[in-house]
Amino acid sequence: MFNRTQLLQYYETMHTIREFELEAIRLRESEEILGTLHTYIGEEVIATAACACLKKTDYIESTHRGHGHTIAKGADVKRMMAELFGKVTGSCKGKGGSMHIADFSVGMLGANGIVGGGYGLAVGAALASRFKGRDAVSVVFFGDGASNRGTFHEAANMAAAWKLPVIFVCENNGWACGTSHACGGQQAVQDIAKRAVGYDMESFIVNGNDFFAVYEAMRHLVDRARNGVGNRCGFLECKTFRIMGHTIGDSQQYRDAAVAKKRLEADDCIVNFEKRCIAEGWLEASDFSPVKGTVLEKIREAKKYAIESPYPDSSELYTDIYDA
Repeated sequence: MFNRTQLLQYYETMHTIREFELEAIRLRESEEILGTLHTYIGEEVIATAACACLKKTDYIESTHRGHGHTIAKGADVKRMMAELFGKVTGSCKGKGGSMHIADFSVGMLGANGIVGGGYGLAVGAALASRFKGRDAVSVVFFGDGASNRGTFHEAANMAAAWKLPVIFVCENNGWACGTSHACGGQQAVQDIAKRAVGYDMESFIVNGNDFFAVYEAMRHLVDRARNGVGNRCGFLECKTFRIMGHTIGDSQQYRDAAVAKKRLEADDCIVNFEKRCIAEGWLEASDFSPVKGTVLEKIREAKKYAIESPYPDSSELYTDIYDA
């Protein structure tokens, strides 16, 4: 299914996400960057596998936890780091920051601070693609908590009724802020993908810590969305686990943080990828170290670039503002 070059590229992508997030945490704790920060640690293979099935001309909509999606879609890490620093060289000219990061040049339409705010944008992008005669697929990432918003049902109904090429990817990491998905009080169903039945969508439930399971299901849904007939919408639920708190500074009084860390040690999605590649004979254990070195250098260069970049000029204060 995969050649050596592809596997190492996927590994580099997921490892870049991990190291970018770890560096972002260090920078926030040292107050070199400011503002809230939601990390994607432990979920790297979902974005990597999903975006590996897409073209540059396809669209994705993210969540408030959007660094991983942005990197996986091919955004420049230097510009991303500069964005966290609020610098003019950032992907949003320093005006979006972590929670509103975007890069239209690679089809990343933006992270969103509004829970469930990306559904309509993804459906709108798919509709625009149809009007323009393009074959672009739209993908919207969201969490288990966001699946309870009315915006999901509105967007899913519209996408299905109009037979738009939209794929809904639920990253079910077990926590909606401080509310456990397992508690049963948040929603009536434990398998969120069951909701796809009401919109006549093909759906899959996969292990979100297994790159190959996510990739296989996503590849099928993307092919159907791009080339199928009838209702081309799809729904993919990836079962995973949120390792960190909801945001930096979260005291996590609602759970034992040590248990979450042990979960990462026992079921690290990146380590799972390494083990599978070695077990199948696709890669050697020695193949991974050079990639790790390359990634660390990439992150160091990104930080240096961000620090040395200038802040936006005061003349930029009122530009890029939507005025109806």
